[in-house]
Amino acid sequence: MCGISGILALTESGRDFLPKIEVCVEANKKRGPDNQQTFYNNNIALGHSRLSVIDLNQEANQPFSDGSGRYHIVFNGEIYNFQTLRVDLEMRGYIFRTKSDTEVLLNLFIEEGAEALNKLNGFFAFAVYDSIEEQLFLARDRYGIKPLIYYKNDDVFIFSSRMQGIKDCGIQTTLDSESIYHYFQLNYIPQPYSIYNEIKKIPAGHYCRIDKHNFLLTRYYDLKPVALKTAIPTYNEAKKNILQLLTKSVERRLITDVPLGAFLSGGLDSSIIVALAAQLKPDLETFSVGFSDQPHYDERRFAAAVAKKYNTRHHEIVLKSSDLFNVLFDVLDEIDEPFADSSALAVYSLSKEVKKHVTVALSGDGADELFGGYIKHSAEWMALKYNWLSSSMRLLLPFLKLLPQSRNSSSANIFRQLNRMAEGIGLSEADRYWRWCSISTAEEVKSLLQINYSTQISNSRKAGNLRFMKGKRDLNNVLLSDQELVLPGDMLHKVDSMSMAHALEVRVPFLDHNLVSYVNLLPADYKIQWRMRKRILRDTFASFLPEEVKNRGKHGFEVPLLNWFRGEFGDYIRDNLLEAVFIKRQGIFRIEAITELQKKLHSSNPGDIASKLWALIVFQYWWKKHHQ
Repeated sequence: MCGISGILALTESGRDFLPKIEVCVEANKKRGPDNQQTFYNNNIALGHSRLSVIDLNQEANQPFSDGSGRYHIVFNGEIYNFQTLRVDLEMRGYIFRTKSDTEVLLNLFIEEGAEALNKLNGFFAFAVYDSIEEQLFLARDRYGIKPLIYYKNDDVFIFSSRMQGIKDCGIQTTLDSESIYHYFQLNYIPQPYSIYNEIKKIPAGHYCRIDKHNFLLTRYYDLKPVALKTAIPTYNEAKKNILQLLTKSVERRLITDVPLGAFLSGGLDSSIIVALAAQLKPDLETFSVGFSDQPHYDERRFAAAVAKKYNTRHHEIVLKSSDLFNVLFDVLDEIDEPFADSSALAVYSLSKEVKKHVTVALSGDGADELFGGYIKHSAEWMALKYNWLSSSMRLLLPFLKLLPQSRNSSSANIFRQLNRMAEGIGLSEADRYWRWCSISTAEEVKSLLQINYSTQISNSRKAGNLRFMKGKRDLNNVLLSDQELVLPGDMLHKVDSMSMAHALEVRVPFLDHNLVSYVNLLPADYKIQWRMRKRILRDTFASFLPEEVKNRGKHGFEVPLLNWFRGEFGDYIRDNLLEAVFIKRQGIFRIEAITELQKKLHSSNPGDIASKLWALIVFQYWWKKHHQ
């Protein structure tokens, strides 16, 4: 796990950028504190910031070159099947001088080119430079677990694990208005776009080739499953296969030369991972976090039950809401572009503590998007099954809007969720999906923004994110869309950025591509029935879990944003981020909309106002840091 960067000069003028590789490396230093190194060759500069996980010797440091000196690689991630691949390469005559997966990856690429990507089991972002062809090859893993960001103009191509590394090269950028529009809908900016017109993200499952004459971006992996040539497996057959595939995935992800542990929230997903890992690694360390002043969100007793069952070396990290508030500005400083998932605060705090004990941690991320774990998945299942529900919910909508809605109490949160369901259920499948992915409606964002943006362009981008929401009505289309949109844009980005801020590697066994490809082929009814989400996952691992854990519903954590905004933090917001003169000078937002948001914040029926205001605050803090 590391931070990678590179600069390819496309013209003689572009060579002036090559020395700036040093600032790229520095920007990635938190991701790789163990070693920072650069490499120069004619029109290329490569940089690497290393977090040593496999083969800790200096010989495995990067940038790494093959024996001939023709090929050079920088690599971020882990290849879990590298030992098997190495044996095959040795049989073909390759000689290795390290025990690293980096050298295996480079030699496999030399042997097979882009076809090598299909043999990799792991998560990765890497670049290989061919000094004879003067061509650069970059690739990102199938699901976007690792970031890979780039900038290109006529003179130079720059890539990095962090956008800040590219910005520090002194390039000229302009804000992407359509990205701002989608950010305020979704709380993040979907791939391949960024907050800047000139900077893009290589999409998950893609590679690109670039030289002085061409830039070619190619998809090598598609989430859309290939139709089975055999009959759909029975429910019991599918359970057996899921058990085998996930067990093998966990086993692969235990390979490391540094201390390894696992996140254990007490929820279904992390408990399953711990149950499997603890049987393969008896000394497994587990970590749970609890909030002493928020008992409703304190899941430590469930985590403790799993830890006791599997005799793990368990650590309880006890925090208060004030501890999250105390790292708020640290988290905001880690954000290279606006990103408003407030649970990043909890991930940041947990990662900080976990890093004191281990360098690698397993997590349960990806299971919700794969097996159908969110409330919106149940709602979609009902919408597809029961045609009468749409008209009934629309009739209820006027009454629901009168009820108190907020995240501050169980009843008010239920009313909030019902209102969201009623707003979306009468829409087409595609529009309903987008609505239930969004924190704000298109109309709300239009009323907020003063800047001009192209409706045609934004709709085109939206359609690209909804490519699975066509044809046959099927809940699996929603799950595929989540895997392509929500996973890389929100969930995986959050975990990667917040954990790597502390040089902690997080591995995600649910996103082994063998398991993902298999589960995506299963009928939707295997995954959800009525109110039972992640049905087949629960049934497969029921015997593995303590009684109090196996049938628990999803129990997310809510950052107490509303209380913060109404309290002391409110003064900072009002005087620094939403001050009227600043808003007018900035020229992005309508002052009337800002005033209305602040007014609703202090109303008796705030609804989702705290989340919407958080998105605005994150943007404003980012703007002041990078554009003033």
